[in-house]
Amino acid sequence: MPGKRSIDRRTLLLRSGLAATAVGAALAVPAQAAATGRRQVEIPHIYDTGNWQARPPSGPITMLDHPPTYIVVHHTVEPGNTDDYSLERAFAISRSIQNFHMDSNGWIDTGQQFTISRGGYITEGRHRSLEALTGGVQHVMGANVANHNSEVIGIENEGLYMEVDVPQALWDSLVSLVAYMASQYNISPELIRGHRDFNSTACPGDVLYARLPELRQDVADRLGVSFREPAPTPLLRPGDTGEKVLTAQQRLRAHGYDVPTDGVFGDTTRDAVAAFAADNGAAQPTCQACSHAEERGYLGRDIWELLAPR
Repeated sequence: MPGKRSIDRRTLLLRSGLAATAVGAALAVPAQAAATGRRQVEIPHIYDTGNWQARPPSGPITMLDHPPTYIVVHHTVEPGNTDDYSLERAFAISRSIQNFHMDSNGWIDTGQQFTISRGGYITEGRHRSLEALTGGVQHVMGANVANHNSEVIGIENEGLYMEVDVPQALWDSLVSLVAYMASQYNISPELIRGHRDFNSTACPGDVLYARLPELRQDVADRLGVSFREPAPTPLLRPGDTGEKVLTAQQRLRAHGYDVPTDGVFGDTTRDAVAAFAADNGAAQPTCQACSHAEERGYLGRDIWELLAPR
């Protein structure tokens, strides 16, 4: 097993050929960060694809000549919440995710750009993501948020966080990584989002999603900036009841789907939502990088937008 590689900003810039020739210039704050007066954020320890013995990608990696707009938080769901917090486990889960994405999904590489294990170890996901992040001006296009992959940089957090909280080590690494991303790419904390803010999925889990305001504030404190807290995204699931369900049912009926208007998200409404999503190109489940087969028929932001009154 490779030993821990201490990667600092200077080493990464020199390795990727991005260091300036002037003495000390390699440690300069990125131009976009300097222009806004933000504090510089140090890079956390990140293990690259070589450290965890990643397979080579099966096709060319797309390097976009612009930074991402959003930082998106996910949870892996499978294989659940292990008590193994070791570095070996972090490398193993990275290999497992890559194998699933390449062999089962048919993708060229891991879908997300970075992964954090329950032990708090950060690994590079898709090849060249670390190179792009340390450069601060380019973005590796992944496959983790349907219809938005050119806009987002995704972080998978190992575990299932619907009912339990993340381990403290994972949380600390998440704050450090997101703060560094926001610093490098000049991203406002309000643009740190959960996967459900884009697609009809519970990802990154009810508990972790509820902590995103805390994450945004922690990142803002590190950057020394202020921001406007975004409104949470409404998500309807089988078993829900109330006025929002009734509104969804009425809109489904307006689009020609035979559902009751009783304000109860039952099987008929779930099937109609799934059919509407398929008919309108919003494939479900939409958590591309995770395992969320149980989410068929969820109604989130992308479906709400399609259901808007004509």
